[in-house]
Amino acid sequence: MSSLIKDILQHHSVSFVGMEKNTGKTECMNYVLKKLYNSNKKIAITSIGIDGERVDQVTDTPKPEIELAKGTIFVTSEKHFKEKSPTSDILNVSNFSTSLGRLVTAEALQNGKAIISGPGTTGRLKEILEEMPRYGVDITLVDGALSRKSFGSPTVSECLILSTGAALSPHLPELIRKTQFTCRLIHLDACDNKYQSQLADIDTGLWACDFNGQWHNLDIPSTLLLDKYKDKLFPYGNIFFVAGIVTDKILDFLRMQKNIESTIVIVKDFSKIFTSMESFNAFTQKGGKLQVLYPAHLLAVSVNPTSPSGYTIPSDLLCEKMSEALQLPVYDVRKL
Repeated sequence: MSSLIKDILQHHSVSFVGMEKNTGKTECMNYVLKKLYNSNKKIAITSIGIDGERVDQVTDTPKPEIELAKGTIFVTSEKHFKEKSPTSDILNVSNFSTSLGRLVTAEALQNGKAIISGPGTTGRLKEILEEMPRYGVDITLVDGALSRKSFGSPTVSECLILSTGAALSPHLPELIRKTQFTCRLIHLDACDNKYQSQLADIDTGLWACDFNGQWHNLDIPSTLLLDKYKDKLFPYGNIFFVAGIVTDKILDFLRMQKNIESTIVIVKDFSKIFTSMESFNAFTQKGGKLQVLYPAHLLAVSVNPTSPSGYTIPSDLLCEKMSEALQLPVYDVRKL
């Protein structure tokens, strides 16, 4: 049994997120699924959004399908359950509906392939993970997302596996640099515990904390509109909560302010951060702090040494250098 599987067996849920299309996320999931089937553990799988299509709808390249073994619990939309799933026993059809229909929880009665399209929201995903023990599930795998289009967070699970590879950059130093930055975001510090209950249910807007610890809606609908609303930013202080995404715009603006060294920007989790490395570094080097409500535990990194365009980085070299840089276990699942 590989070290990766041994580590996963210590947790009840794990999310898989990819830094780019074709970095091997689905291949890594299928490897883990196959190995867990031999561990005498009951396994479930769901997704934030859609995975399992035969052809990537963005790049028009073939995609690995999700391979289910007999006895696997899976949660997917009505549309994709009807379109592509092995013969199954339906355990539950939820009242919760996505754009692809209600969510179906089923148990595969035979080996087969499926399209997994789960809930798009963090709250519903959390509910699904909490429901799994009633079906005897030991470990739930979540196909996660790092996308502005996703409202769900992969940090709901206990740990993460990040996929990176030559599709992101065929130049090894650049690939390491980009992956290091993402890992740095994943490892951001948690904010003060007292803020968690106050901010957990806020899903929109930009908020500020006053000196008494009370949060106020600044009536700024998005950080993308900061130019229009910047005069409304500082009536309560310089601790902010961004319910949506954080981009270069707000970090670049805040780092130019004279109170930057005491400025804190809080987001729900690292998946809401869409800043460039340059803006992030400029903000933090000036003394600004970026924190999260929900910190993440990065268990390992998987790599795909080959890009769709045919560029290949030697696998052993990639794993060695990436592991040295990240101080994390790094795996090429094709070689395990």
